[in-house]
Amino acid sequence: MSKTATAAKFYRLLFLGCLTTTISCTQEKGNNLQTEERLWSIDFFDDFDAFDDANWQDQRIWVNNESHAYVPDGKYNTREVSDGSLKIRVVKLDTPIVSDTYDKFGNLHPATAYVAGRICSKNRKEFVKGKWTARLKLHSSGQPSQFPAWWILGAQNNESPIQEENENVCWPLYGSGEIDIFEHHGDYTAKEFTTGAIVSLDSCDKGDWWSARKNIATTLTEYHEYSVEWDDADLVYRLDGTEIHRNIGMGDTYSEPMFAILNYAKITDSNMTGSWTMEVDWVKHEKRN
Repeated sequence: MSKTATAAKFYRLLFLGCLTTTISCTQEKGNNLQTEERLWSIDFFDDFDAFDDANWQDQRIWVNNESHAYVPDGKYNTREVSDGSLKIRVVKLDTPIVSDTYDKFGNLHPATAYVAGRICSKNRKEFVKGKWTARLKLHSSGQPSQFPAWWILGAQNNESPIQEENENVCWPLYGSGEIDIFEHHGDYTAKEFTTGAIVSLDSCDKGDWWSARKNIATTLTEYHEYSVEWDDADLVYRLDGTEIHRNIGMGDTYSEPMFAILNYAKITDSNMTGSWTMEVDWVKHEKRN
């Protein structure tokens, strides 16, 4: 049931109760409405009627020894906005190309037949805490090397694009912290995604990927809403509005401005044919009223 339908059902039941409690119940209903309205308000929303450069930019980067190269401007059909949604893809080419993608140490990505899309809201839409949500689906799941992701990263991260003087903090130190809202590891499971924060080990490029995370089963090829929100000191992860995981006491660890990333990676040398697609209906950020 959608959040709107749930709210409608709640107030319908509340109204029936009002038949017996009249004025006091009407006051209670009004208080509940005010509480709901005070909870969140949207301060960023993109429903991908077009690719908006005010919200997103391509992120040209080579990390994690990924076997593909990220290319700009939707080249090779790696990024497409059509019919009201964003499609981010990994595509296998007939002939390997030499990419102009570098890692942060200046090493050039080797020739590859795999290209991919990756966009970020860095220096476009960055927020401290609040709630990030994306409605998305995969066109396929469970295939070796698949690694689509929806996540947020600290805005002082020292990886491309570097556009401000303070973008000099190495991952995953404070200022470059990482929260993964949705990741699907096709090598390990066909029907699950993983969600949770990466714990900094207080050194550049050293993070605990697993202790704060949880695998969740769902139908990955159908649309769902994947979100993270700051709830006082906790980080709360939701699937279609329902809490599925909580990082207790970790909210203030990620109190920095953060930007959003949507990407599709190919992380091993497993062969693939054609393309893989993650389709995104919309992305939003909300703040507490």
